[in-house]
Amino acid sequence: METLKYFLPQVWFVILGLFLLLYVMLDGFDLGVGILSLTSSNEERRGILMTSLSNIWDANETWLVLMAGGLFGAFPLAYSTILNALYIPIFMMVFGFIFRGVAFEFREQAKQKIFWNLAFGAGSFVAALGQGFALGSVLKGIAVDEAGHFIGTTFDWLSWQSALAALTLIQGYVLIGSTYLIWKTTEELQDEHYRTAKIAAWTTLIGAILITITTPIFYENTRSRLFEQPFIYIFAAIPLLGVFLIRQLLISLNRRQERAPFIWTILLFVLSFLGLGLIVFPYIIPPKITIYEASADPSSLVIMIIFIGFLIPVMLFYNLYQYIVFRGKVTGGHYE
Repeated sequence: METLKYFLPQVWFVILGLFLLLYVMLDGFDLGVGILSLTSSNEERRGILMTSLSNIWDANETWLVLMAGGLFGAFPLAYSTILNALYIPIFMMVFGFIFRGVAFEFREQAKQKIFWNLAFGAGSFVAALGQGFALGSVLKGIAVDEAGHFIGTTFDWLSWQSALAALTLIQGYVLIGSTYLIWKTTEELQDEHYRTAKIAAWTTLIGAILITITTPIFYENTRSRLFEQPFIYIFAAIPLLGVFLIRQLLISLNRRQERAPFIWTILLFVLSFLGLGLIVFPYIIPPKITIYEASADPSSLVIMIIFIGFLIPVMLFYNLYQYIVFRGKVTGGHYE
């Protein structure tokens, strides 16, 4: 039983990390396309962007629902504390989701689409901004007492560190959204997103470098972990791999490849989340409460694993089936 008390929280930490990674990759390009729609020069181009999402965007957000449900069941203390500490960023995210969802549906029926176009783009931006502030706040650390209950203030989440994380995440979403549109569009619209992808690649790189430099300087718990054996070698390799992936991404963009930029961007997201997971582990409420202290009863974790074990393959198959069915280019408001 003692072994299970240590093993099962680790399993659930990995499962929740997988859910979050899948959400950020899949709904990330979704939000990125929404943000990019604000820059579309005419209604025809904006219609193509919306069509590229029309059959897949609902399923993308399912991974966030699974992640929230898994956090509630596996780490109830973390769920209540994080929700309390990050109430405003989470509200921003939910408000953005609602606004963009309503705008997406109403835009199809509206004769004058300007308001709903702006609502969809603004909702995407606000949702991404809320997620970025939440991510930055968790990395910064949440003020809790010995029992793991939040003791900070309403605006603890608002700092220059969390703002930097939010802006970097938005640029990452714009990058993956641009590479997705390179894959799905043609001609002038594709050319436009080759340009936005290059810009977003550089701005994302700058943000990532600033986060990499400032995190160990300002956060003692992170700094001590970064220089522990054998983590020092792992964390030294991650930035080098990141530079290599950025280089390959820029090369693929300059060569005007269509699918390779999206694949390189996905690998960048995977590498980033691997680094974040290693920095945070074993804390579920950094920097005090570990996954072992916040986990539910082992029997509950086992039951949830059995349920999730059936659900994950179904969700993965459903997502894969969608992308296979709607794998063609989008031209003139429909799939080829």
